Amino acid sequence: MAGAEAQLYAKVSNKNRGRNTSALLEPLLAKGFPAHIAQKALVATGQKTIEDAVKWLHSHCNDPSLDDPIPQEYALYLCPTGRLHGRLQDFWKESKRQCGKNRAHEVFPHITLCDFFTCEDQKVELLYDILKRVGDSFSQSFPPSISLTLHASPSYLGFFIDDSQANVLKQFAAAFSSEASALADCHVKPSLKQFHLTLAHKFYPHHQKTLEQLAKCINPGEPCQWVAALYSRDMRFVYYQRLRALFQYKPQNIDELMINAGDLIYVDPAQQSGASEGWVIGTSHRTGCRGFLPENYTERAHEADTWVKHREYVFDTASRSFPKAEKEPKVKVNGDAHNLSVSWSATSNAALRRGVLVMRHGERVDQVFGKSWLQQCLTADGKYYRADLNFPSSLPRQKDSMKQFECDPPLSCCGVFQSRLIGEALLDQEVTVSYVYSSPALRCVQTAHHVLQGLKLNQKVRIRVEPGLFDWTKWEASRAIPNFMTMAELVEASYNIDTSYRANFPLSSLVPSESYEDYVSRSSAVIKQITTACPSKGKGVILIVGHGSSLASLTRALAGLPSRDSGDFAQMVRKIPSLGMCFCEEQKEENKWHMVNPPVKTLTHGANAAFNWRNTILED
Repeated sequence: MAGAEAQLYAKVSNKNRGRNTSALLEPLLAKGFPAHIAQKALVATGQKTIEDAVKWLHSHCNDPSLDDPIPQEYALYLCPTGRLHGRLQDFWKESKRQCGKNRAHEVFPHITLCDFFTCEDQKVELLYDILKRVGDSFSQSFPPSISLTLHASPSYLGFFIDDSQANVLKQFAAAFSSEASALADCHVKPSLKQFHLTLAHKFYPHHQKTLEQLAKCINPGEPCQWVAALYSRDMRFVYYQRLRALFQYKPQNIDELMINAGDLIYVDPAQQSGASEGWVIGTSHRTGCRGFLPENYTERAHEADTWVKHREYVFDTASRSFPKAEKEPKVKVNGDAHNLSVSWSATSNAALRRGVLVMRHGERVDQVFGKSWLQQCLTADGKYYRADLNFPSSLPRQKDSMKQFECDPPLSCCGVFQSRLIGEALLDQEVTVSYVYSSPALRCVQTAHHVLQGLKLNQKVRIRVEPGLFDWTKWEASRAIPNFMTMAELVEASYNIDTSYRANFPLSSLVPSESYEDYVSRSSAVIKQITTACPSKGKGVILIVGHGSSLASLTRALAGLPSRDSGDFAQMVRKIPSLGMCFCEEQKEENKWHMVNPPVKTLTHGANAAFNWRNTILED
């Protein structure tokens, strides 16, 4: 048992577990379920219906933690409903679209009354009674409307609550905490901080102006009914990431996880060392089972997506009139007034700016067939043949042995298709690519070539091969710099290479097993040299084809953001798929580069395993 789980067991192992049979519990006991498991099912489903609990029990029949005596954690939130909630949800969506995800997106709009605390399963119904009783006692003193004042700082944006009204909310939270601690044997602490409703938190400072403009479109005087709601979460997974399955995956091996579309998965970033590239180890929220799953079958989910809503108390203030809502606020964006309820307007200049599109290469052949891929497609006399349709139809000529391809693998056929598809998508979006830079790795040069084919620019724009764009050399399995194809060999292979280009970092400057600091410094220098070398007068996109690591090391340096910790950096790179993209746009008036959404959508597809018709169809 892991140390953290042992501590959780210790918290509850000596508790007196008196049984409290409820109307929902009795039918489950009659079906033969043990009392502690039946109570666990009821709590996990919010104690709503017997059907929900039975469905949960059937889904968790193989859950190895089903007998574990670890309780849930609970929190009491004050949540807005009605038109104000709708405006806040609009802000959530638009701020995410324009500025990317920040910490506030993990949870729905709320004011924290009591932060998370534990409660034994058999005592949760007492919390419901306490919420109802305390709510009734405050129903007449609860403010008919809550005054919200916008507050902004470089890392926080939100509404602060008027002091006199906040005092009433604090009294309500204190009363709930006192009764829950006394009657349900819980250690509940009311929130003592300045009461607030967070709009954005832990965002990049250069997004503050945009977020403030969007926030000013929210009319805090909108009619709103406030609800005190009790939520729970599984305390074992508090610090895990949440993923949502986009597709069904049926396990091919015993250690893989069965997932259905829509399933939520808990993933611990610190436990991924045993997973192969493109895979993660996760625990299913639906079944409790744990195993490997393909990461490209998932997307990031929000923390609150796995929470369970138990009970709520609605403060009925309808009989006490709301102040008349003010007119819809208007915010000037680029000199024009825009009404939030009608439409959201982009805050950036619509005119075409200079941009940098950083792209990871397409699917490499060893990613599919393993490091020994070359042995699978060489005859006894050393000639190449296509052992699978996803192998390249041929390999470029090299003066040295074909063994060089083991350290400098080409794209698979699917990688070629992916690259052309991205090029065609860029063409559809009328993206003007003016310059193309590539890492010297063959897979990157090939990706750049086929993207240009999709753009119909392969005869017009030449590829500048820049060794400074190569991956972090510490990750090279051979502990040596690969013998890349020469410029002459690439030209002979019909790649449109700019042979007049003089690299900023010659191949001889690449050092095996370089430190993380050296890699970050190299990346920062090369991206600045590339953007300086490309005329700023011309509008258009500089396309850079590199590696998974390039997306962070190049764009963060260009945008003036600090580099990640090396451990976080490695975990992040694992999540970047083939043809993953980041886009930076130049803000000339600020003399800065900002990260914005790429001009085309991501490319997602499933695995396709090798098929042997004889073993599959004819086997008895």
